[in-house]
Amino acid sequence: MTASNTIQPDISVNLAGLKLANPTMTCSGTGGYAFEYADFMDLSKLGAFVTKSITREYRPGNEPSRIVEVRAGMLNAIGLANVGLKRFLDEKVPELKRMPCPVIVNVAGHSFDDYVETVGAVQALDCVAGVELNVSCPNVKDGLTFGTHAGRLRELTAAVKNVIPGKPLIVKLSPNVEDITATARAAVEGGADILSLVNTFTAMAIDIYKRRPRLANVTGGLSGPAIKPIALHLVSRVYRNVAKSANVPIIGMGGIQYWQDAVEFILAGASGVAVGTALFVDPATPNKICEGLVDYMQKMKVQKLADLVGALELPGDQPKAAPYP
Repeated sequence: MTASNTIQPDISVNLAGLKLANPTMTCSGTGGYAFEYADFMDLSKLGAFVTKSITREYRPGNEPSRIVEVRAGMLNAIGLANVGLKRFLDEKVPELKRMPCPVIVNVAGHSFDDYVETVGAVQALDCVAGVELNVSCPNVKDGLTFGTHAGRLRELTAAVKNVIPGKPLIVKLSPNVEDITATARAAVEGGADILSLVNTFTAMAIDIYKRRPRLANVTGGLSGPAIKPIALHLVSRVYRNVAKSANVPIIGMGGIQYWQDAVEFILAGASGVAVGTALFVDPATPNKICEGLVDYMQKMKVQKLADLVGALELPGDQPKAAPYP
């Protein structure tokens, strides 16, 4: 018997100059700071690791209960609990330097100064490949959430972009808006190199026996398979109306659990995919998604993953070829 000469499909991705071996990454807040999941998944096989949100000051987060399981997903109201910038630099960065895959640091804040100072401190680190902005925080000056106000988002993105030369800036879009293409466009106009979407949906759950909210914070962010069809739709809209023409890659997220989910997001326009809630079910999910992608591409005779990005055909699209001679 002769050895198989099948060429392995290329699942590498290039996100605005950020070159990853494959499209999978962790969603911010689900994998900790660095090696928390190392006993349960092969971190070296991740496309990239995204840290939990880092803020300028230490944050204890919200009171418990702050995570609640719901049908087909979960609610979280963690409240951006983290050690703060100084301890992150002193205690966590030495760990990040040992990470076997590219690291993206997620940054949150409540003012322009919060974001600018934190990103400025992080961007100088060689072990950090890029920064993702969590823009779902309300501005302390006017109460408006950066991610739901196009004007504020444009200003914030521009301010941060000035302090992160040479590294890609990712803006994570909130789905809790009337028109996500408006905030996507604002982020791109502000200088975003990559868009990630979507963040969680504002939601709640009720304890029918206590007649009280199940979360101490009353509301939290809904994630998991329950939101996947909506997230998929929003990725498709942003890709077709904003990102494709601007040549800005998308990282898709929202209920991705299996390789089929990842393929759907890629066909809708995502170049990368992030896994969050599914990590609580099976931490090895990203590794399994990569295996599934390779098998799928071999069956479909697709050599490069990039060829699948945005390949979804909608009614009204121009056919790639006439259906007849």
